[in-house]
Amino acid sequence: MVLKIKHFVIFATLTFLHSCSEQHPTLQKIDAKQVPIDNSLATTESIETLVKPYRERINHVLDSTLAYAPYPISKTDGALNTTAGNLMADIVFSEANPIFKSRTGHSIDLVLLNHGGIRSLISKGNVSSRTAYEVMPFENSIVVAELKGSSILKLAAYLRDSGRAHPISGLQLTLDAENEIKSISIQGKPLDTNKAYYVATSNYLVNGGDSMVFFKEALKIINTDYLIRNAMIDYFKKVDTLKPVVDNRFIKLQK
Repeated sequence: MVLKIKHFVIFATLTFLHSCSEQHPTLQKIDAKQVPIDNSLATTESIETLVKPYRERINHVLDSTLAYAPYPISKTDGALNTTAGNLMADIVFSEANPIFKSRTGHSIDLVLLNHGGIRSLISKGNVSSRTAYEVMPFENSIVVAELKGSSILKLAAYLRDSGRAHPISGLQLTLDAENEIKSISIQGKPLDTNKAYYVATSNYLVNGGDSMVFFKEALKIINTDYLIRNAMIDYFKKVDTLKPVVDNRFIKLQK
């Protein structure tokens, strides 16, 4: 019986190949059209009935109030640092540091994110999980790069030259009136170029996104497997009110 089955399979396969070789099918034409996914599409009652309880549950979870913002939190309310940027960087620091320390025995020294990664302001009023999805719609995870002090100098120069208020935490950078770097402090101590520092950032930036090529010099990369958006949600659950301010973490002195 096994022998007959094997013969049948071989015969059927050879017959199929022979048939295809005789027909010589060729591609004649490709048609395509764009179908917009909007309100013009008719709904299907059976699908709507199926989806409704799931949609309602998701909306309930996303819209449940977690915290409160007494004023708009924006990435455009400061020249060198902003309320939204400071909040995002501080959240990554506070939420990722315990995870990183438990796995490695080390603490995060500073955080650097990118201005463009903040996709929405946080409006005055209730803050929910949906807020976190609006601000951070990407699946970016928090990674920690071990950088030499010499690479931190390049990081500081990048912040000076970028022309954008990239979110930072744990780092204090001061420029003089001529736009030269006057001082760099990490965790309140002057930068030591002979020391290595642990910089928390996103998986997008550590791979050179936004031209942050200094991350290519990392001695080591540790992935926390923790989404930035999830860190935001976890933080919102812990606090009652969001009150970030524009401060002196990155400033330029006047003449």
